[in-house]
Amino acid sequence: MRLSLKCIFIIISKGALCVFSESFTADHKPLMGEAPEVRGFFLGCGFNSAGMMLGGGCGRELAHWIIHGRPEKDMYGYDIRRFHHSLTDNKDWIRERSHESYAKNYSVVFPFDEPLASRNMRKDPFHQVLMEQGCVFQERHGWERPGWFNKDKPAPVKDYDYYGAYEVKKHVNYKYNELLGKEYTFDFPPHHDVIKNECLSCRHSVAVFNMSYFGKFYLTGPDAKKAADWLFTADVNKKPGDAYYLAIGGAVAEHNWNHIRTVLQDQGFHCQLTDHSEDMGMISIQGPKSREVLQEVLDTDLSNEAFPFSTHKVVNAAGRPVRAVRLSFVGELGWELHIPKDSCLPVYHAVMAAGTKHGIINSGYRAIDSLSIEKGYRHWHADLRPDDTPLEAGLAFTCKLKSSIQFQGRDRLQKQKEEGLRRRIVCFTIEEKVPMFGLEAIFRSGVPVGHLRRAEFGFFIDKTIGYGYIRNPDGGVVSADFIKSGEFTLERMGVTYKAKAHLKSPFDPENKRVKGIYT
Repeated sequence: MRLSLKCIFIIISKGALCVFSESFTADHKPLMGEAPEVRGFFLGCGFNSAGMMLGGGCGRELAHWIIHGRPEKDMYGYDIRRFHHSLTDNKDWIRERSHESYAKNYSVVFPFDEPLASRNMRKDPFHQVLMEQGCVFQERHGWERPGWFNKDKPAPVKDYDYYGAYEVKKHVNYKYNELLGKEYTFDFPPHHDVIKNECLSCRHSVAVFNMSYFGKFYLTGPDAKKAADWLFTADVNKKPGDAYYLAIGGAVAEHNWNHIRTVLQDQGFHCQLTDHSEDMGMISIQGPKSREVLQEVLDTDLSNEAFPFSTHKVVNAAGRPVRAVRLSFVGELGWELHIPKDSCLPVYHAVMAAGTKHGIINSGYRAIDSLSIEKGYRHWHADLRPDDTPLEAGLAFTCKLKSSIQFQGRDRLQKQKEEGLRRRIVCFTIEEKVPMFGLEAIFRSGVPVGHLRRAEFGFFIDKTIGYGYIRNPDGGVVSADFIKSGEFTLERMGVTYKAKAHLKSPFDPENKRVKGIYT
């Protein structure tokens, strides 16, 4: 990644080369960690004129990173692997985004802001047809992914105008920029009801989500089973030599790619990881009517008996082969269709045609954020961070601790399970109709015990929902009784609100809907 450097320090320690420098970066955050391209080459640069403020803590974490292979604290937001290699190799992307980062140096950071620079770098096959239907896109990992759908008219993202600087003509009547401007609030956005409609259409009928920005990797080779056993906490239960298909959240695809490759190298596994993210699209059809819609499109029986939850099949959709996976990230009956690039639009049009009589609509990631938190599904780097464990995050069911299979981190989890959890994630709801966004303080009986990691408005339960990790002030175990016996409040902008703590998701705690049970 090319930077305009102010100063450089080079340190060589324990076989690692570390480079420190000062400059503005594409997202106004430092670049740290092991370079994806070169093992043992560590970055500590791009401190955005805040090097004196950040240097001490970042230096300590970088030293820990070099010695132990990972930082002690959560440094994901500074990790160089947050950027896809196709972006860091692109001079235009670097130039535009670094300029906007500098131009907005002292701007207020609003919850739903999006960059105007270096857009349309990675577009999936559905981009044009969704844009024509009013899609307001978000940028993640270079991808344009659907945020929400504007009912007025299309709002395409235009080339970067440098805010009118450098004799570049500033855009006028820029619909996308106007919509972003309306997002500059710490209240509910003006299109709150639009997102509500997308959410409730999914809950009551059926909605289509374009999730093509996901990373799509194949793990193959003689040691693929050994590698999968070590990498994944769950029991993959595959025969030796089988291939594994990995669908990974698009914003963390590069991080996952490099982590997996590093583990394969360090453990000496004889297998390969190949990236097919650009070769395939992915749509998720979710809601009570999803089975009726897809039964007209797919040439296979979609009943619970023939196609159980958490299984997959390669089938034909509109005469074209696709991989159908019965999964949900919104808590409804539904399937994901993983589609070869050339077949994406024919399959999408077939789905939309079959769903017309059921009121099918397009929905975006703003709806997914609301629907997923309502169900209690975890988001990476919000509900889950590198310094959290699966047990603390309420994901013990994903860990094969009852088996004898070894996996990375098993010893730590076994010890934590025996000693009890000193902190754990808890769901909170409040009755007042006020927005929360994360980082709001959590009080138990007037004593601060943590803060929210993520918060959204849940439209089906009609409440603000937040998830955060809490600790026992005396350092003891955070038990179910500790949670149930406490009186909790959440503080937003200096105002406290009485909150209800939930040990299970307040929406469909028995997991009936994902099984197709709607009685």
